[in-house]
Amino acid sequence: MIRLSHVAKSFRKVRVLDDINLEIGLAERVALIGSNGAGKTTLIRCLLGEYTFDGEVNIAGSDPRRDRTGVLGSIGFVPQLPPPLKMPVGQLIEFSAALCGTDPAKIHALARRLGLDVDPILARPFVKLSGGMKQKILIAIALGREAKVLVMDEPAANLDPEARKIFFELLAEREKDTTMLISSHRLNEVSSLVNRVVELDMGKVVLDDRVADDVSLSGRFICHISIKRTEPAFAKAMQAWNFRDLDGGLEWEGEVPGPDRLRFIGMTSRYVALISDFTLEEAEADAGAAVN
Repeated sequence: MIRLSHVAKSFRKVRVLDDINLEIGLAERVALIGSNGAGKTTLIRCLLGEYTFDGEVNIAGSDPRRDRTGVLGSIGFVPQLPPPLKMPVGQLIEFSAALCGTDPAKIHALARRLGLDVDPILARPFVKLSGGMKQKILIAIALGREAKVLVMDEPAANLDPEARKIFFELLAEREKDTTMLISSHRLNEVSSLVNRVVELDMGKVVLDDRVADDVSLSGRFICHISIKRTEPAFAKAMQAWNFRDLDGGLEWEGEVPGPDRLRFIGMTSRYVALISDFTLEEAEADAGAAVN
């Protein structure tokens, strides 16, 4: 559904994307992670045809530069920063629905599930809404078009906790038939939803990890961690996960639920300089899979 081949992008001779090669298939749900400046937003803008770039990009059989209107009409997109649109909310919803042939009532219903009743604000300019209200409308529009590809750049950044929870429930309802690319600083938020993690650093892909889809809600991993020296913050984190101290704070062992695997790895990655040994093995006797 999404293919990038030798994609590179520079701004004033500064290489922001450097020879990116990725193929993302139908029903793959990819978390695009990386620090600020890693190239995540630039990559998404290349996917949407907003930037010129070296290399090739293809979305659902179309080139986003040569057929930008067609590409934008066939995918659901949630931007990191809401655009400063002056048109009334009702007009924006009607226009967006007509663009992709969906019923405006569906967008209204999705907004209500996110906690926003749009009826009282239909005449208000979109630009005058709060950040959270804008984000809920943009998410409702993106999900209302039944697109097979969803591209989302920090989609939950302006959502309150309850709306964030509902948003990821909505995504989970479409996980079997929709390709998703979700840029996020919070890997723990999407860890139970995604089946692949791509990390960018300095414009390069430094991690491409496919997570097994068959890690069930009841699956468990046995984890053993050794550290070089005692560290109170690390000990507190391990205790929060109900890990056992095996050697005066230097060795820890515990169980990690399958759906929380990525969230746990993301947490422990903060202590990578401290860890001397890390083993994560599926508890089932016939699994035999381990991460070291």
